Amino acid sequence: MRTRMRHVVALGCVAGLLVGCAKPSLGSAASEAGGPVISPETQQADGADRVIEDLLARMSLERKVAQLIMPDIASITPEDVARYRFGTILNGGNSGPGGDDKAPAPEWLALADAFWDASTAPLPGGEPAIPALWATDAVHGHANIIGATVFPHNIALGATRDPDLIRRIGQATAVEIEVTGIDWTFAPTIAVARDDRWGRTYESYSEDPALVATLGAAMVEGLQGEKGSADFLGQGRVAATAKHFFGDGGTEQGVDQGDVNGDLEDLMAIHAAPYPAAIEAGVASVMASFNSINGRKMHGNKPLLTGELRGNLGFDGLVVGDWNGHGQIAGCTNSDCPEALLAGLDVYMVPEDWKALHASLVAQVRDGTIPMARLDEAVLRVLRLKRDLGLFDGEVRPSERPLAGRWELLGSPEHRAIAREAVAKSMVLLKNEGVLPLKKGAFVHVVGSAADNVPQQAGGWSVTWQGGGDLTEADFPGATSILDGIREVARGQGVTVSHAAGGDMPAARPDVAIIVFGEEPYAEFVGDRKDLAFRDEEGLVALRKYKALGIPTVAVFLSGRPLWVNREINAADAFVAAWLPGSEGAGVADVLFGRREATGRLSFTWPATCEGTPLNGPGEGVLFPFGYGLSFGEDGTLAPLDETCEALISGGGATWFGSGRLGDGITALAGGEALPDLRGSAGGIAASGLDRKAQEDARRIDFAPGARLVLTGPEAQAGWRIAYSLDARPLARVTVSAAGEPLDITDHLSVAEGKGWREMVLTGECLGEMSDRLAFASEGAFTIRIASIAREEFAEDTRCSF
Repeated sequence: MRTRMRHVVALGCVAGLLVGCAKPSLGSAASEAGGPVISPETQQADGADRVIEDLLARMSLERKVAQLIMPDIASITPEDVARYRFGTILNGGNSGPGGDDKAPAPEWLALADAFWDASTAPLPGGEPAIPALWATDAVHGHANIIGATVFPHNIALGATRDPDLIRRIGQATAVEIEVTGIDWTFAPTIAVARDDRWGRTYESYSEDPALVATLGAAMVEGLQGEKGSADFLGQGRVAATAKHFFGDGGTEQGVDQGDVNGDLEDLMAIHAAPYPAAIEAGVASVMASFNSINGRKMHGNKPLLTGELRGNLGFDGLVVGDWNGHGQIAGCTNSDCPEALLAGLDVYMVPEDWKALHASLVAQVRDGTIPMARLDEAVLRVLRLKRDLGLFDGEVRPSERPLAGRWELLGSPEHRAIAREAVAKSMVLLKNEGVLPLKKGAFVHVVGSAADNVPQQAGGWSVTWQGGGDLTEADFPGATSILDGIREVARGQGVTVSHAAGGDMPAARPDVAIIVFGEEPYAEFVGDRKDLAFRDEEGLVALRKYKALGIPTVAVFLSGRPLWVNREINAADAFVAAWLPGSEGAGVADVLFGRREATGRLSFTWPATCEGTPLNGPGEGVLFPFGYGLSFGEDGTLAPLDETCEALISGGGATWFGSGRLGDGITALAGGEALPDLRGSAGGIAASGLDRKAQEDARRIDFAPGARLVLTGPEAQAGWRIAYSLDARPLARVTVSAAGEPLDITDHLSVAEGKGWREMVLTGECLGEMSDRLAFASEGAFTIRIASIAREEFAEDTRCSF
């Protein structure tokens, strides 16, 4: 139970609960009825459960249901909170105060105050006003916030095998979360990733359930404090969430939100194995998983959510849904799904459709579809979490808490030192032919665009959901790129450092070349892949270039999973798996220069072949086994590796291509400016994310009058296939063109109005001569939704269709 505000409140005045206090945080009974909302007798009799049962007894049906609704801050206002009294609120990965996911930290705290004030404003008739609880995805530090410490992702922390370090990371993260007035994080992910093609592999500590259990429990303790201690959920601690129950890391072919099939006992032995340790550590909440188990979606799986999680595993905390996960249950929609509550879900994460879901749940309780007892059970769990966080026993507005607004704690030197230590301990040395550690007095040449690129080394879930994109170093104030870290450490070693992003040789011959390269940032399904071949050849070209010149090479590989990099390993004299190190690139340099021993050990099996067949232990196709990692002084010589990879010849690559919604090699431009991932504003085009089947898996494209959207892609003679929908017909002329004259498609689009998702097939039959470009232009304001764009070879006589 938190006690962190008691010294702030005057004696005899508990956070405004009593008459005459400045702020009645539990409603009008204190301010209008002339007495305490919760009587002293109730607070003392039968402990804290009597307190929340008293609150529940005085809540209306509408307010009870509202406790189970979790909207996103992008779709609500404080006025909405005051009217509906939501129990919980979240900020998605691309949401921020005022619609700005790059909003400065003080604006987050101000919004927390606004939501608190709205949720605690007095209600008529003595009904209690319950403070809203805000949750965020602080999955590797409070990384949504500009200036926060960005810790290495979980795959890197798994390589450290250091529970104490993980606890310290959790506590530092909790402190930074509290600075912004938030009380709850959706972390840790305790998925056991068993197919590295999965786009969330980097959120997993390991393929080994025991290691995940150990480190996951340590993170829970770091975030919440030790269960049973006076520090538990106290000052500098936040509520944690073990996610995603269960099977998220075991889907067929690593497809995010996909199917997990097999004997239930065998599946639980792997994918549910980390949960007992997290529950024993006192984890406050568990998030249901998107995936299905043997064909049944977890959000609607009562035998598992209730029977296993609560019955067999003994979890008595809060079960929260994932982003519209309830809407994926057969027979459900985002706005109508009693099945999820009946299966054991307590809180619906419903970012946008909260109003309709609230109405449907109220109606379903009234008509008996949902028993009142089940509703009350879920509401009590929400209230219990708020009680445990201290929201009923002395808390005041978020900005008035002891750690709130202490901006010096965001990215503090102490927290950054922990992150730097984590980076160094996570480095796994896979090959070393006498090059590392670097020698004092050497001339070191650093190569690669990733060397001086904090957004790339931070990966996904960094400031924005997908990370990367239009982010720059300015979005990570106080961070240190790998290049800057090398320069910093080199100064104490008498080492000279030069840098060429493009790989050019310096005027003088260097003693060693460090080539930094790797994956571009991604998150969730956008990172799903069909195989494990690493295709970007920037690093390979540089490694081969310097090897041919007889200059020793060190490869520093940034990735969110093990990948097939046999070509790069062959061309390197030393190869370091640096994972996604976050904001403290100097930790990489600490190992390269030998300031720290190379202690990282693989928490995932590394593949010898590129097709992506799951490994998870010794056997055919393994290059480096689980637990592998060299120390300095060990013989790290490798025989030449096979560089054959059929996937490089046949294509493949990402399931969701690198740009997300665009086909392989397709780019989007407006007014001559690129729109990465078909997002952003330029030339009269505004493109933003929207949900179709999954989070932001489609785009809303708004045309200003006269605006033009240009798509470019390979295969100039191929046609185009576009999945689209229109809510309203265009009111002015809309055209599409390739190499020939524009084609007026206004009438075709008018027919598509309100008809849901459709396909547009564009070929030479209607466009005439084809090219590598396709341009849409609108003479008036116009909005279209697009889910996918692809180039496709059609039969010669294929007609255009809309």
